[in-house]
Amino acid sequence: MSNQAGSAAAFRVAFGRRPSQFGIVAWSPDGRWVAAAGGSSPVLGELGDGILRLWRADTGECLLLEGHTGAISHIAWSPDGGTVASGSYDNTVRLWDAASGRERHKLEGHSHSVQSVAWSPNGGTVASGSEDKTVRLWDAARGRERHKLQGHSKGVWSVAWSPDGRTVASGSDDKTVRLWNAAKGRERHKLAGHSGIVLSVAWSPDGGTVASGSEDHTVRLWDAARGRARHTLEGHSQAVLSVAWSPDGGRLASGSEDKTVRLWGAASGRERLKLEGHSSWVRSVAWSPDGTVASGSFDTTVRLWDTASGRERYKLEGHSTGVLSVAWSPDGGHGGQRIS
Repeated sequence: MSNQAGSAAAFRVAFGRRPSQFGIVAWSPDGRWVAAAGGSSPVLGELGDGILRLWRADTGECLLLEGHTGAISHIAWSPDGGTVASGSYDNTVRLWDAASGRERHKLEGHSHSVQSVAWSPNGGTVASGSEDKTVRLWDAARGRERHKLQGHSKGVWSVAWSPDGRTVASGSDDKTVRLWNAAKGRERHKLAGHSGIVLSVAWSPDGGTVASGSEDHTVRLWDAARGRARHTLEGHSQAVLSVAWSPDGGRLASGSEDKTVRLWGAASGRERLKLEGHSSWVRSVAWSPDGTVASGSFDTTVRLWDTASGRERYKLEGHSTGVLSVAWSPDGGHGGQRIS
């Protein structure tokens, strides 16, 4: 297949006739549905119309999930694929039944926009991070708040659960990462070291390490048990907007405002490959199950990279504005791309 727009056949496109409405996409765990919404960006702020759209991947049938009164900033599927969580600039989190499109719960409590949502591995709890400086944990079945996690001194941009479901990581404007005991609602560790906003956090597959990407141009790897820095990954010349672990946990990918994707050895903390080709900021990176990396950029393209050689496999063109999020289908056969 040639390195042309036609290579987008390798992807199942996750948007309708007006792709500029969508800033984020997420595949259901079974690969049957794609969810899409406006999204948000530290630079662009809120995007979209506040409507969550669900597409059936096989038929293209679309459900419109209406209820939010502000743009949707983030979406996440429950592990069983039955429920979608959406966080919004209306300060709420909503839980939606995927089969019917009906709202199950409206989770209220945040006093400012919700920037990130994440499900616990067992599907029982939803975490939300907000510009109100808090992380909240919600009982997904009852729609009630379990814990209000306080400690950050500025807004929270990213939240992520450890693989065992015991700990929540959060990244903030206050330049720190916090690790929280999910059962007790208490702070376990305050991870300080970044000199800029923490824009992205991600857990290694074994749960031993947290990666954080920052405005300070670095990626940091933290020992989750001890609350100490393991490595500072230096090489980017501008803010790191996205971090993602390889499926085996041996490598980390990072996307940056410096227009590059970098691949790092997790054990050594050393840069392995510098992936160049984008002509603007790289907003999102994601690994396929077989180890290919996809990157979405403000240059309006998605690129697929061979992570052994560092070569660009495909350049996927067709978006009319910047790509803010990329996501692989569970089998790795299709990618869901998004756009601003």
